[in-house]
Amino acid sequence: MAPHTLSRLALTPAVALAALVGFAAAPAQAAVWSSSDQWGTYTTSDGYTLYNNIWGSGAGTQSIWANSSSDWGARADHPDTGGIKSYPNAKKVVNKPIGSLSSLTSTYNVTVPSSGAYNTSYDIWDSDYDYEVMLWVNYNGAVGPLGTSQGNVTLGGHTWTVYKGDNGANQVFSFLRTSDSTSGTVDVLPILKWIKDTKGWWGNETIGDVQFGYEITSSAGGLDFRTNGFGVSTS
Repeated sequence: MAPHTLSRLALTPAVALAALVGFAAAPAQAAVWSSSDQWGTYTTSDGYTLYNNIWGSGAGTQSIWANSSSDWGARADHPDTGGIKSYPNAKKVVNKPIGSLSSLTSTYNVTVPSSGAYNTSYDIWDSDYDYEVMLWVNYNGAVGPLGTSQGNVTLGGHTWTVYKGDNGANQVFSFLRTSDSTSGTVDVLPILKWIKDTKGWWGNETIGDVQFGYEITSSAGGLDFRTNGFGVSTS
């Protein structure tokens, strides 16, 4: 089980943009796999791992379902209190040094609720779990990144506000998209190289997990988070 960021600073509630409208429940027909277990896991035929991952204190209930790595979701009912409760996600393991990668891209398509407090994010780890790179593609409610702002940068097809912090266990580099998005493609490799070559915040790290999911702080009454499309491509 990969480590998790154990603390984040809560900011003034962020205003969700119009893209974050509505939410979808699980399919009417039974999914191939589902679990309400705290650490429920499922490995797909194409090598992705789905993870319910209810890790924060004060959590409520949550279930995850999946038909594939690109068709899955979670229903979460976490109380309206501070602190991250869970990060249901799909994970692809890369296990290549940054310098040996010629490409690393990912696509996403999600349906997220207009209420609650959460972010939809990539969580990218080096193989030793010394460094964590988070890419927030949308967020809602009283949530915020760890660390201090390093300004804005345009990389990988998106413009981000960058934060740099340390949770006591690992360095955390958070990239918050300056406008919310529910679908798109991220060219991840230029972001990793910017951290390495432009900023010098890490060396030629071996990239381990590329995770994508929903970091949920609150979802009182039960909210649905759905992944309509997701994939990681690397060479």
